[in-house]
Amino acid sequence: MRSWRNFDPQTVAAGPQIKQTADLRILGLDPGSRRTGFGFVDCRGGEYVHVANGCIKCTEDSMAGRLRRIFEEVAALIAQHKPDEIAVERVFVNRNIDSALKLGQARGAALSAIPPGAPVFEYAPRAIKAAVVGFGGADKRQVAHMMTVLLKIEQTITSDASDALAIALCHAQSRRIRLLSSLAP
Repeated sequence: MRSWRNFDPQTVAAGPQIKQTADLRILGLDPGSRRTGFGFVDCRGGEYVHVANGCIKCTEDSMAGRLRRIFEEVAALIAQHKPDEIAVERVFVNRNIDSALKLGQARGAALSAIPPGAPVFEYAPRAIKAAVVGFGGADKRQVAHMMTVLLKIEQTITSDASDALAIALCHAQSRRIRLLSSLAP
């Protein structure tokens, strides 16, 4: 999808059911084997409010230890903040297969921590950047800047946390479009 102007609600693939409400909390996850970003955004009608963000830093040497930490931390965050929906970045595979496998394992650990029945939505990296910056090839600094502006965040946030907030905000905007298009005659 090159632009939101080309959005056609009829072409959206069937996925998890979107709650028919404008008020809810979204958890955005940006999984990584060393650093997993997270961000919580509340949707209140057409307004988006920053709740929390951060990064799960995995300092363990073994991959199994890092995956365990990701699982435990994501489970604790979900228990603490009680999100209604979860949005996660789709795996991007470039040339390094080893990195893609590690990313997939970290993503699996994070997704395993989500309670059964919780709706999970996936977004491609370019779609996330297009939704929050307006350009699918935006760099991390542009994404971080837009998150501080759009969510009125005054402190500096890490790139992992800003990416996670961007994922949550992308989902919030996408779900709002879906809800509005379902109300149209």
